Formats: sequence, structure tokens, C-alpha cells
Amino acid sequence: STDITIEKISFQYDSRTDPVINCLSLKIARGETVGITGQSGSGKSTLVDLLLGLYDVESGQIKVNDTNLVEIDRASWMERIGVVDQQPFLFNGSIRENIAFGAKDATDADIHDAAVRAHAAEFIGSFPKGYDTQVGDRGVLLSGGQIQRITIARALVRKPELLVFDEATSALDSHSEKLIQKTVEAEHGKATVVVVSHRLSTLVSADRIIVLDEGRIIEQGAPKALMAQDGAFKRMWDAQLRATNH
Repeated sequence: STDITIEKISFQYDSRTDPVINCLSLKIARGETVGITGQSGSGKSTLVDLLLGLYDVESGQIKVNDTNLVEIDRASWMERIGVVDQQPFLFNGSIRENIAFGAKDATDADIHDAAVRAHAAEFIGSFPKGYDTQVGDRGVLLSGGQIQRITIARALVRKPELLVFDEATSALDSHSEKLIQKTVEAEHGKATVVVVSHRLSTLVSADRIIVLDEGRIIEQGAPKALMAQDGAFKRMWDAQLRATNH
């Protein structure tokens, strides 16, 4: 797994005058699971894009195991990462082909192992053709939760050092969300895991939660500690609880 040090990074999109990420520093230890949350527009997804190397920081630096990210070959960095985002994409092919996509050396055993860890093996096994089941264009023959679990298996089969879930549960029902939570918990320590979500229930198993506002960290700590404080996280939690109970 991977050790990440973010040192005083700032970033802004050309069209916007205010920085989206504002002199932000953060250390993520090897094997740690970190949740990142904040209101819409707080900079969550931008921070992930910078971490993935999709954009370069304007000032400061991101270091991966003591090497500046800009010095790491982009293609080799992407090979070390597994990403699951809120718009999972399946191509028209079999479940096996979709899981193995991007992991050319994956064996059937690797594919099955990844499916088990993604809580996908059970529903795959219920199909008459199992892993040879055709998913249809964009996975039209599967449910949203099934598609998302196959994309998680695809991320896991790569045996990533860094596993990123970017709003991966935002469009799912609570059953699918719980299964993804279990996957995140089971990967603890195997990879460095970053979970970005505005849905706070997804983050409760993280070692540490970072709360962003206007591109700055306004609060961080273990979930229980943040719940005990009367701060931003607690206010967001209470608001979401009220919304689900109505």
C-alpha cells in the first residue's frame, strides 16, 4: 500500500477566481482508510482528481512514498490505483471481461477472488452463465448495485496500492451501500483507501474523516470523536438523519 503526503497544495480552475483547494496539507498513512466529506463544492472531487494525477497542483506538492507525484510516470501511477466512481461504466461483454478490464494478467482465480471481495460472487453465481453472462450495453441487464459491485471487483482485481471510492454509493439503495461498506472494511490495511462521500453513513468505518469546506480542512478525526464534537460533521450527520427519517 501507499503512503501519501499532501503539502500545502492549492488549485483553481481557470474559469473560477477562487481556489477550489486552498493551501491544504494532509498525511495519509500506508494502509489507512480515510473518509473525505463536505458540502457540495467543498473541493472533495477536485482533491481526488489531484491525487489521481488528473491535474497538477499549482503550488505545494503531493508525495507518494516520498516521491513527488509529478515525477511519477502517469501510466505506472494509474496501474497502482483502483478507482470506483459514481458513474460506473460497463462495456458490452461478459462479466468476466468487465472485471478483468485493465488487468491483462488476471487469472480466473483472481477474477473470482475480486468478485467475492466486492460482494458480487453471489449474484454472479445465480446467473445460468455465471461469469460468462453478457451485461449488455452499459450493463443494461444488471441493477445499479450489481453494476457498481462489478466495477469494484474490477478495481480490486488490479491489486491496487491505493483504492479510491469517489461518491461510489451516491446512487445506490441502503442494501448495496452496506455491501460496499463491508468491502471497504475488508480492504482495511491491504491498501490505502480513500472514500469520498457526502453520504456520511458510508464513512463510519474509516480510521479518520476529513471535513472540507471551501478547499480547506475544517475538521478531522475518528468518526466517534467527530460525532462527540458539536462541529461541522455532527451538524451534517444530524441533518442527514432528519432527511432520512422524513
